[in-house]
Amino acid sequence: MKEIRFQEIFALLYRIVLAFFFYQIARLLFWFFNKNLIPVDSISEYLNLAYHGIAFDTTAILYVNSLFILLSLIPVIINTQKAYHKFLFYLYFITNGISYGMNFGDFVYFKFSQARLTTAAMNVAQHESNIGKVFLLSVAEHPFVIVWFVILMALWIFLYKKVKVSPRKPLKLVPYFIFSVLTLCLTVLLVVGGIRGDFKHSTRPINLVDANRHVTKPVQANIVLNSVFSFFRTMNTNNFQEVHFVTEKFIDENIAADKLYPREGVDPKPNVVIFILESFGKEYSGAFNKNTKIKDFVSYTPFFDSLATQSLIATNAFANGRQSIHGMSSVLAGIPSLKDAFTSSPYSNQKIQSIVSVSNDMGYDTSFFHGAPNGSMGFLGFGNILGFKHYYGKTEYNNDADFDGMWGIWDEPFFQYFAKTLDKKKSPFMATLFSVSSHHPFKVPEKYQGKFKKGPLEIHEPIGYTDFALKQFFKTAEKMPWFNNTIFVFVADHTNQVAYPEYEKSMNRFSIPILFYSPNPKYHLKGEITEPAQQIDIYPTLADLMGYNKKIRSWGRSLVSNKSEDYIVVNSDSINEQFMIGNYIYLFNGKEVTGIYNISDKGLEQNLINKVKNPEMEKGILLSKAWYQDYMNRVITRKLN
Repeated sequence: MKEIRFQEIFALLYRIVLAFFFYQIARLLFWFFNKNLIPVDSISEYLNLAYHGIAFDTTAILYVNSLFILLSLIPVIINTQKAYHKFLFYLYFITNGISYGMNFGDFVYFKFSQARLTTAAMNVAQHESNIGKVFLLSVAEHPFVIVWFVILMALWIFLYKKVKVSPRKPLKLVPYFIFSVLTLCLTVLLVVGGIRGDFKHSTRPINLVDANRHVTKPVQANIVLNSVFSFFRTMNTNNFQEVHFVTEKFIDENIAADKLYPREGVDPKPNVVIFILESFGKEYSGAFNKNTKIKDFVSYTPFFDSLATQSLIATNAFANGRQSIHGMSSVLAGIPSLKDAFTSSPYSNQKIQSIVSVSNDMGYDTSFFHGAPNGSMGFLGFGNILGFKHYYGKTEYNNDADFDGMWGIWDEPFFQYFAKTLDKKKSPFMATLFSVSSHHPFKVPEKYQGKFKKGPLEIHEPIGYTDFALKQFFKTAEKMPWFNNTIFVFVADHTNQVAYPEYEKSMNRFSIPILFYSPNPKYHLKGEITEPAQQIDIYPTLADLMGYNKKIRSWGRSLVSNKSEDYIVVNSDSINEQFMIGNYIYLFNGKEVTGIYNISDKGLEQNLINKVKNPEMEKGILLSKAWYQDYMNRVITRKLN
């Protein structure tokens, strides 16, 4: 049985379990040192946070110990020898000692940063000449942090040595190698799943924002997280840096991110229902393509088109991001995503003013609905940051018979659940639903096979299904007492497959529909907005319509205000930031404008950067830099509230 490496596998598991044990001790000490900053109301609440922290510990521990695990299992015959295990011992404690120390550094760092350690701290440190002095002073001021670290590392070493591997040599090499390879393959699979956070197809690798799925107060996410996870997850992804291109006076005069839309007589307060529609690009809807002159255009949204005739629609609107979570931050909080998404940045866990906080401030009941497994796409975590009072996901729906087998509950039944749940709420309420069915692999329920146009793209059929689900929602909702005093908003999170060359153009890859509808004529939501609009305009527009007579922070503008406001439409192709300002489009790489294009040149084909610049171009370059500077400053210094 020497070929079956039970003692080595047991020793490896024991050593990994030790890491989990000591990470939990570090978590408890982190909270103890910062308990005045992170309120926890009971022992059970802390234990719940610590339990959910295991997923983040798993990712961190497997990151740190990947080489150790590999070298513990590879079939090299000598791996039970004393010298080999001495080598593994030093590898284990050098890597784990350094990473464990990062958690202890956070005991002190958190008091100043209000956030877990990320690579952003390194970016700050590289500009400081006195960082060594700061570190030594911190150590001197907090000696118990060092004492605890030394005690726990000593205990860790003591416990590690309690399980030893006896030297032995396999007699039969073939079964030894076969068993080792199979064990190694299984381990690699488990390690990959552990680093991602799970094995589900519908869930992206867990990120910092996911810690907020499990908390009642956003600041508690710092207990769920650990410093190693937050550091590794932000490595090579942080393009958030403060920049200084223009004066603050120029920003105040030209960017004006603080806005006020005084409006009297909004009584009773309107309910607000926001549909963020998965992949529901402008290209698929006839109402939004009346003036595009696309030959033989086909619409896949008959209900949406009919609703548009009774609504205020923005037919020249753009998404502010590339992914679903980008759409959520843009629509609800007015925060666009640049090269790196704000929601996966080191700065996402901060207090943010949004349509959610505005609604909460006005006494609204606030809810978020998403038919996917709870936490999918990071929505639950970011929703908690924004302050939603209720979250309704696949768990709350509680009927897997309507699960599509991939992403979540089919749109039609979930939209019905949405309407019926709203009917139980007391007005005024603000509710957001994020749809799921118009998502790859682009299927519709079996009972609707052949009902909707298929078109040349796979997405066309499920777009038709989601449109049908909206029609059924309205049939149900219009019979309910809250319906007549409700403002509905419909917007895509981002675009998807493209059939027409017009939408293959660089800027039109962001083209989406934005629609405001209310059966109550007092809100005057009819007509067409032809000027460029964007997702981040939705939040100030709703704050205006709701009669929120306080200042809001928004880089967007109210689309229904009588004020004359210039637009700056913002998004990113993941390489450059893109600004639409006046008659031109500007590409900005974080340091300088690298391209200027006519507003009609949506394909970005004729760069005017080297041509003679007119005064509008010169001003546009400054505005691009000023906007970027203001965005970075507010995000990094946590002034999004």
